[in-house]
Amino acid sequence: MAKVIPFKAVRPSRNKVHLICSRPFYTYKKSHLKAKLESNPYSFLHVINPEFNQPKPTHPNSPGRFKKVKNKYEEFKKNNYLSKDDNAHFYIYRQTTEYGVFKGIIAGGSIDDYQSNIIKKHENTITQREIVFKDYLEITNFHAEPVLLTYKPNQKIKNIINQNISKRPEYEFTTTDKKVHELWIVDQALDISGIMDEMEAINKVYIADGHHRIASSQLYNQNKKDNFLSNYFLSFFIDQQELKIFEFNRVVKNISPLGEEEFLIKLGLNFKITPLKVHQAPSSKLELSIYLNNSWYLIKVKSEKIKNDFKSQLNSQMVSDLIFNEIFNIKNISNNNNIEYIKGNQPIDLLIRKVNNYKNSLGIELFPHEIGEITSIADMGETMPPKSTWIEPKLRSGLTIYEY
Repeated sequence: MAKVIPFKAVRPSRNKVHLICSRPFYTYKKSHLKAKLESNPYSFLHVINPEFNQPKPTHPNSPGRFKKVKNKYEEFKKNNYLSKDDNAHFYIYRQTTEYGVFKGIIAGGSIDDYQSNIIKKHENTITQREIVFKDYLEITNFHAEPVLLTYKPNQKIKNIINQNISKRPEYEFTTTDKKVHELWIVDQALDISGIMDEMEAINKVYIADGHHRIASSQLYNQNKKDNFLSNYFLSFFIDQQELKIFEFNRVVKNISPLGEEEFLIKLGLNFKITPLKVHQAPSSKLELSIYLNNSWYLIKVKSEKIKNDFKSQLNSQMVSDLIFNEIFNIKNISNNNNIEYIKGNQPIDLLIRKVNNYKNSLGIELFPHEIGEITSIADMGETMPPKSTWIEPKLRSGLTIYEY
């Protein structure tokens, strides 16, 4: 019952695709962002940040900034850095990384499916962020970063993908993060109808990444229902067996007014604590590793503290319930400035350095969630704590742009 449509993507020219496509804007440190913008005039980052090095820039989330984004985007098209396909297609994208090979279909996903809970969420969104991106869409009229959607394995979709990737790709390029990117255009009528038919037979699709983007697209659509294209949004559909799910580790910048000894006493009420001579990652969803005052501890929730409900047994939920809530009295971690997050595909040394840079700080290494936990929570209509997962692949901005 999942509806998908082919669309006329706005895409980079073949000779500049490696220069134009960028990682999502939020993944760059300021110093790296500055270097990219200074060294590469073709980068899509210039569209997202059109006032680089200007003396009096507009506010980042203001209508004025969004208009400049739109103007820069139109400039890229005028210069033929980007051009729109004449016909509607699906696009197959493959990314090869050190974590594995990811391949799936870029398509228009359905707002109706999101509203009718065919597309299921596992994370709450922040209303203000939804409104900001909705305003962005209303002014720019394009969507450059796909929502990552996943579904249970489907052999016929897999066959269509494999048949198409046996041909020469439209794009093939390698980026400095050592990832290989390939794109194929699905232009055969039988393949297009086959994808649409097979997706329609799927009754559950899950958001892996992009909860705010899809919620904002829904808001945008409320006053645009007469525009067919606004009933859909840029999506990347991938078999759930191909996702790579990492944990999202936590750093509590300052555990004051608690000291180390008092914190460990409180921690011991809910967990069995084992001091470690060297770092050891947790090996089950009931375990965590913590770093405190230059020492590592492996902690495991006590059997009598394990609740019967599924959500409470989630590794990230245990951190929220048994550490943040019970020890630090933090009820809502969404906007808590004392908590910092480190994605699990980063070296553990980064967590150690962060903790050592703060005074009286705590590092918490989580156990990564499985796809079955994410889909079960979504099926139950529940949500996981913010930043419970870091999911690969992350697609490049500006590879296939969806215009409204």
